[in-house]
Amino acid sequence: MGRIAVIGAGLGAMAAAARLAVAGHRVTVYERTETYGGAVRRFERDGFAFDTGPGLLPLPAVYRDLFVKTGKEPLEDCVELVQVDPSARHVFADGTAISLPNASRTGVVTALDEALGPGAGQRWGDFLVRAREAWDRTRRPLLEEPLWPNWQVLAEREPYPSVPHKKLLRTRRAGTLAEVGAWELRDERLAALLESHALAYGLDPRAAPASAAVLPYLEHAFGTWYVRGGLRELARAVYERCVKRRVAFVFGAEVTGVVEKDGRAAGVELAGGAVADADFVVAGVAPDALGRPALEGGPAPRRGLPSRLTVLLALRGGRPEGAAHRTVVHAPDRSAELEALFGSGPAAPGTVTVLRPDDPALVPDSDHEAVALVSTVPAGTADDPVRTEQMITAAERAVPGLRDRILWQQVRTPADIAEETGAAGGAVPPPALAAGAGDLLYPSNITGLPGLFTAGGWSHPGGGLPHAGMSGALVAGLIVEGPEFRGSQ
Repeated sequence: MGRIAVIGAGLGAMAAAARLAVAGHRVTVYERTETYGGAVRRFERDGFAFDTGPGLLPLPAVYRDLFVKTGKEPLEDCVELVQVDPSARHVFADGTAISLPNASRTGVVTALDEALGPGAGQRWGDFLVRAREAWDRTRRPLLEEPLWPNWQVLAEREPYPSVPHKKLLRTRRAGTLAEVGAWELRDERLAALLESHALAYGLDPRAAPASAAVLPYLEHAFGTWYVRGGLRELARAVYERCVKRRVAFVFGAEVTGVVEKDGRAAGVELAGGAVADADFVVAGVAPDALGRPALEGGPAPRRGLPSRLTVLLALRGGRPEGAAHRTVVHAPDRSAELEALFGSGPAAPGTVTVLRPDDPALVPDSDHEAVALVSTVPAGTADDPVRTEQMITAAERAVPGLRDRILWQQVRTPADIAEETGAAGGAVPPPALAAGAGDLLYPSNITGLPGLFTAGGWSHPGGGLPHAGMSGALVAGLIVEGPEFRGSQ
């Protein structure tokens, strides 16, 4: 078996490393920072602990599969998974609030009817049926298989079965997520609910294809999960699985280039000039972190993606019984929010996600609470006290009396994400989506340089914890089985 050099210790790269080690390869991971996890980090102070990357885990089956394939201990023996219920509480601009049960179509329909009026739940339920069809059509090519050589088919074909809509004597079908909300859901609050799933991934619902309907469907069908102790515990578990499989880690080792010999990857060059020889190289880094070779027949690397601003709040007073783990406080003006994020409009208050884990491991004692506020912002956004105050004001609609309980706060900007991941401006990649002229597809895991592969959120199948884990599975399959590998069966 061969020597494999892995660049970066993000979740996708580590998933590839563990699988390759089990296959008998000698794997070494080179990470430029002093720890593993990529964007999945933890901030600790005064007995409080916070996730600084993703706060919830969709589609845990991806990591269950990783642990089954790489050892005897299943995922649940290594971390404690907790299904979050309600999945989310939504507070809309008009003051309407609704709690949506986790992975229960009947419960969601009933809750929507009670909060928004008769028929609202049925319209959302019918939408989920159509979203499931889009998911079924794209799940394998966008999550379980290497990127097709004829990937243009995915770019041109819209998998979402839009409902015909008559407008100005013409019959039209929704081509964007915003049109799905306006034409099929026909309620400003349902449209805001739909679009919030796109915004959470930094997608403009006015431009995102209708196939983005798979984002709320994925959460509805597979549930919303939390890892006890925070999502950092998942990164720890994957790292420890790698170590048990004898993957070597070299921290504080910045890779500056890929060594080429006889027309293929032959190792990595480290800062300072040292060279580590390898038979294969797996790059689990953002496209700007290395001068990567041109890709063969795949989409270009994604550019210009937004980032996230996070405000960590240490609060006096314990978490109230029955408080929702996640509350989405919708922006008072959705149009202004979208123009500020994706257009040329001035800064405006945006949608804020309030995370309140029921987890004693995150607080010094039961008389305190750890709360995180998350908002999508343009990449490169600096620490702005006005924006922070707007986020806290929005969060007060979810946590009454919030300001009076604050002991201290810590702001995490896109610059912090850039430092941890190497992504320009702290950009955060969303999952790959079909249609949209291929604008939401990612470069293939196979590059133009034989022996060099890419894993993680900046390559197929894109960003998000499940997608990063699947990128590692795809790369491992391509290296172990060769170009004929066609994904999991």
